[in-house]
Amino acid sequence: MNHAVTRTSRPSNDEWSGGEPSLLVFDVNETLIDFESMNPLFEEIFGDRRVMREWLGHLFMYSMTVTLSGLYEGFFTLGQGLLKMVGDVHGVEVTDADVEEIRRAMRTMPAHPDVEDGLTRLQDAGFRMVTLTNSPSDPRGPTPLEHAGLARFFERQFTVETVRAYKPAPQCYHLVARELGVPPSSCRMIAAHVWDTIGAQSAGFAAGLITRPGNAPLPVASLPRPDLVAPDLPAMADLLVGRRRS
Repeated sequence: MNHAVTRTSRPSNDEWSGGEPSLLVFDVNETLIDFESMNPLFEEIFGDRRVMREWLGHLFMYSMTVTLSGLYEGFFTLGQGLLKMVGDVHGVEVTDADVEEIRRAMRTMPAHPDVEDGLTRLQDAGFRMVTLTNSPSDPRGPTPLEHAGLARFFERQFTVETVRAYKPAPQCYHLVARELGVPPSSCRMIAAHVWDTIGAQSAGFAAGLITRPGNAPLPVASLPRPDLVAPDLPAMADLLVGRRRS
């Protein structure tokens, strides 16, 4: 489901200097909202909060797997199934109540503490901002972004369920450019995962990487690398605003 928010003004493309992309496309999971908030649930189920990272790695890997296999299943449903798979790996019985707790938690994670400040700086600077997430919409309730109190910063929320393929499939990024009527070169992906920035750059976007804990640039010369790298969103905002003013 795409949600529009009211904006007082925004610069036209010719107001941006040096050919800088005028549209910021934000990943949501881990970039804006905090999966670490689920650590206590995993500690309760598995006796080890580090299992959350194992499960999340499987969730990213298997989302890409189903896309490469020509299949599709919703992100939250996939996550619930993978919880039981990880339980089998660890010899832990995962109950239906555990699965329900994870389902609820995936929809109600808080924002990272730095995010509101960073988005406010970008909004005040006149950046046009949208999101592109693997998480599906939910006609029965708020999106994770809305629950985290961040929806007001974005004019649209895009989800990969529209194209029934997960990032980094190129059709996910092309969806945003097509729907907004802009060329890919006008878009910059802001994400905490290198696989997302590689996908976006391969689709013609620029990219900025936020190196949240557990994430870092990939130093392989033959692969596209983001030209902006920052440890958090306020630092990324400073880089973007500086580029605009230069």
